[in-house]
Amino acid sequence: GMGMSVAWPTGVAIKSNAGVSAQIQQAEGTIGYVEYSYAQQLSMAVAALENQAGTYVLPTVDSTAKALDALTLPESLVAFNPDPEASDAYPISTYSWLMAYQQYDDAAKADVLREVLTWCITEGQAFSEELGYVPLSEDVTNRVLEAIAQIQAS
Repeated sequence: GMGMSVAWPTGVAIKSNAGVSAQIQQAEGTIGYVEYSYAQQLSMAVAALENQAGTYVLPTVDSTAKALDALTLPESLVAFNPDPEASDAYPISTYSWLMAYQQYDDAAKADVLREVLTWCITEGQAFSEELGYVPLSEDVTNRVLEAIAQIQAS
């Protein structure tokens, strides 16, 4: 349809980025939301969204980094920036999170988890862009490393 008010067909619910991206690719005219990494890896069309400044911005590593750089991380390390102020920042940008216990009964598991997460947040950052993610800023990296260091065996 077309016009100021469109009666969009509804009723299709798909679970996960993989499921949504598969549905979008299979059904002509389908609109859906998947994270940038899926859109990039599958060469999907993306939409420019209007941000707070009134600028239409495409999702890119740079435009997402602009939105994330405007965040101040609280103690919990959970923060969102759905409508950034910068004219070149992509709206609805956020981090991906991993939840871990601070205490593990098995010391070997705690050690391996700390080792893997430390690699991800340091050396692993070199793979961020090719996988469709934004490399984390130095400040965010340092905050996450502090949180990883708190993982211990009880």
